[in-house]
Amino acid sequence: MDVAREILARARAVGSRSIAVVGTSKNAGKSVVVAALTSALVNEHRVFGLASIGRDGESFDALVAAPKPRFFLREGAVVATATVLLPRTPGLEILEVTGERCALGPIAIARVRAPGYVEIAGPPQASAVRRIVARLATYAPFVVVDGAVDRIAALRGGDDAIVLAVGAASAPTFDRAVEDIAALAARLALPLHDGSGEAIVVVGALTARAAAEHARSFGRMPIVVADPTRIAFGGRTFLELREHLDLRCEHALRPVACTVAPIGLERAFEPRAFARAVAQRTGLPTYDVYAQAVA
Repeated sequence: MDVAREILARARAVGSRSIAVVGTSKNAGKSVVVAALTSALVNEHRVFGLASIGRDGESFDALVAAPKPRFFLREGAVVATATVLLPRTPGLEILEVTGERCALGPIAIARVRAPGYVEIAGPPQASAVRRIVARLATYAPFVVVDGAVDRIAALRGGDDAIVLAVGAASAPTFDRAVEDIAALAARLALPLHDGSGEAIVVVGALTARAAAEHARSFGRMPIVVADPTRIAFGGRTFLELREHLDLRCEHALRPVACTVAPIGLERAFEPRAFARAVAQRTGLPTYDVYAQAVA
């Protein structure tokens, strides 16, 4: 089985023009998934764009010095990255220097002219990520984002596919890791508000305290947020409060799959059991990119 191709097929089946990979925490395996997706697109000879909310594609993690997956791209791919990371060779052609910045400085959009490894870096703000993805979409029909859950909200009006990544490094126990991704999947899959009837419209973020107060005061009157990432709590707290609330959103997101990284630096979970548990709790097809298997 080619897991990356399976995930891409699911994104295309729902009409998505981009795919964002987000994790329940750092070291959830999302960059491994992004690398696999880009490799599959390269093998399909597809033109695509690649962006990140941080820095990715380097040989080693700057914080823990652990090896990281690298992104090998062929001619035609388009990347958004800091200008200081552009190689001193004609391997990349600068298409534009955007008005966005990241920790490393100005961000440029460049087209790959010669096969090779690339490093990417992107802005930390959600609005800037949306603008970068919109610019990439003018050069490529499909965009892959190495993302963060609080910065990918409604990138292109809800047409994007989202892949949720969880790993053994994400939580101290098997059950906690499964619970965390179950809560994330449920939060991102909030139904749309149809605009009928009375509702509490939340401007900004909905905190756990405010949600509990709404439940006490208004019962199950719908609570409407702009998009699912505006709910500022997750995990067990979200799963418990959800039982007493009717949560809805104005702009829906589209989670299409989960991925698992069953082996971490400090602990490991039995791979098949981990994938099965995630699939059962989230209701989403769950893939182990390392083992090239599906639950």
